[in-house]
Amino acid sequence: MTTIFHVYAAGILGIITLGIWLHLFFGRGWFWRVRKLDADHDSIPALDEWPSVIAVVPARNEAETIGQVVTSLVLQDYPGKFSVVIVDDHSEDATASIAKQVSNENGAEAQVRIINASELPEGWTGKLWALNEGVASTQVSSAMAEAPAFFWFTDADVTHAPDTLRRLVSRTQRENLDLASLMVLLRVRTLPERALIPAFLYFFLMLYPPQWIADDELDTAGAAGGCVLLKREALERIGGFAAIRGQVIDDCALAKAVKRSGGRVWMRLTRKSMSLRAYRTFGEIRDLVARTAFTQLRYSPLLLVGMLVGMFLTYIAPVMLLFAQDSSAKILGLIAWFLMSVSFRPTVRFYRLSPFWAPLLPLIAAFYSYATWLSALRYWLGRGGQWKGRAQAHEKGQPSVY
Repeated sequence: MTTIFHVYAAGILGIITLGIWLHLFFGRGWFWRVRKLDADHDSIPALDEWPSVIAVVPARNEAETIGQVVTSLVLQDYPGKFSVVIVDDHSEDATASIAKQVSNENGAEAQVRIINASELPEGWTGKLWALNEGVASTQVSSAMAEAPAFFWFTDADVTHAPDTLRRLVSRTQRENLDLASLMVLLRVRTLPERALIPAFLYFFLMLYPPQWIADDELDTAGAAGGCVLLKREALERIGGFAAIRGQVIDDCALAKAVKRSGGRVWMRLTRKSMSLRAYRTFGEIRDLVARTAFTQLRYSPLLLVGMLVGMFLTYIAPVMLLFAQDSSAKILGLIAWFLMSVSFRPTVRFYRLSPFWAPLLPLIAAFYSYATWLSALRYWLGRGGQWKGRAQAHEKGQPSVY
């Protein structure tokens, strides 16, 4: 009787896990077909008139990378009016002085302004306050004769190819978009990066399929904060950054607010914009995931349990079924693992890594599950949203856009 029960249970588990993978493989906007999401090969049609753009770069203790970032911005081959605002967010290193020095070395003194963020108000996350300060500074600046048509929000550890802004603006104008975002290429040099970073992109695309983001009929909205081009009118329409001031996952919150207001949102991948941030240990990537994972679950213990069960059924169960006594359960698990590996393979290829990483997704998913549990634990201990020495946990009682 016990054997029959085990066989029956294994069969049910096999059906469930295979059903999950059939849905993910065929029914989630083909999120895993990374090659079709690569925006680097898009054409750049010339515009009759190129709108004015201001780049806003929040920078907190970024002395190691800010020089390269400023250089990549002032070397943009953008035909229209373009200037840069660096917001020094209470850095304790030489971030501001290096930014100024590099601007001068590139002859861009008039193009680049460096401002200091005021004290962080209660209820705001650090990055959003810095972005808000940068936008506010453009309203009183005489650097441009009129308000910019677009803001380009980019991080202080991301460099861009010279044609990045031109590509974004051309796409936005051609398709009448309110927000266009590029997921920049993350580093995959160290062993922890090679093992875990491709899955970071894979899981992000699974949560926010770009095909669904671009569909005006669907509620799905997402963006990658390292590179976001936003119409000034769209930002004003949602009430500015104050509308999302307490959100830890600020990029997706911004995209959600823009889409809810009737705006059109678009997101793709690029290899031409690259993150300079290195993750040398598994612990650093664990902390990267733990910073926002529980936020994604709306700080709900019930959703946390549901996520852990879902991760088990989706990634761990297919491997366990290979050791089941029932041959049918083994076959179901093998097919699920095969679909999992095939869907992960394009992301691995995008990062130019060995295809042997693809079948290891169950082990990688277990690591991400642990990091998510840790995210919840840190939130309950009052240390949620740790970034640059700040704990930016979501305030209890504050409504979430997710």
